[in-house]
Amino acid sequence: MKKKHLAMVLSRLEGFRNPKPELEQYRTPGSVAADLLWLALSMGDIENKVVADLGAGTGVLTVGACLLGAVKVYAVEKDASALEVLMHNVRAHSIEECVEVVHSDVSEFSGRVDTVVMNPPFGSQNPHADRPFLIKAFEVSDVVYSIHLAKPAVRRFIEAFVGDAGFSITHRVTLPFEIPAQFFFHRKRLERIRVDVYRFQRIAGRK
Repeated sequence: MKKKHLAMVLSRLEGFRNPKPELEQYRTPGSVAADLLWLALSMGDIENKVVADLGAGTGVLTVGACLLGAVKVYAVEKDASALEVLMHNVRAHSIEECVEVVHSDVSEFSGRVDTVVMNPPFGSQNPHADRPFLIKAFEVSDVVYSIHLAKPAVRRFIEAFVGDAGFSITHRVTLPFEIPAQFFFHRKRLERIRVDVYRFQRIAGRK
C-alpha cells in the first residue's frame, strides 16, 4: 500500500456521529494520519509491532496501523459512541483480529506496547488536556508518535515536557490540518491550522 492510497482509505472512514466539544473530538484528517503512520512504518515502529492508539476516537490511526502490518492495536477510548463508529470502521476493513478495544480513560490503560500513536486533544477547550496522554504514552512505550499544535508556546512546552520525562524528539514534521465546522462556536465552515507530528524516543538509560 502506498501512502497516497492509505490517506484515501483513512479519509473515507466514518467520522464522529455526535462529536463532543469537551472531548475535542475532531476527526484526524486522512492525510495527516497517513503521514504519521508512514513515518512510523519507515522507522520500523508499525509492522509486526504491538501498538496503542490512545484516545482512538473513530479509529483512524487504529485502522491505519493495522493496514500497515501491526500485529495488535489497543484502541483506547472512553467515549462509547466513538467506539461504535470505530468498530464499524474496523469491521469494514476486516481487521477485527488486529484490534483490541479498551473502553476506558487513557490513564487506566496499563498494557506495555512497542509503539504509541495518538492525536490527543489540543487543549483548546480544556488547557493541558494533552498532558495525561503524554504521561501515559511515556509510561507504556519507548516510542511515541503524537500530533500537537504548531505554535511556539506549544513547541516550548513539548520540548521541556518530553525532556523531563526522559525522552528526546527524533522527528518533527509540520503539516496542514483541516477542521470542518461542527460545534456552535465555530465561525468558519473550514478551519485550517498547522500541526506538528512528533516522534519521541526514550533516551537510553532513562526510565
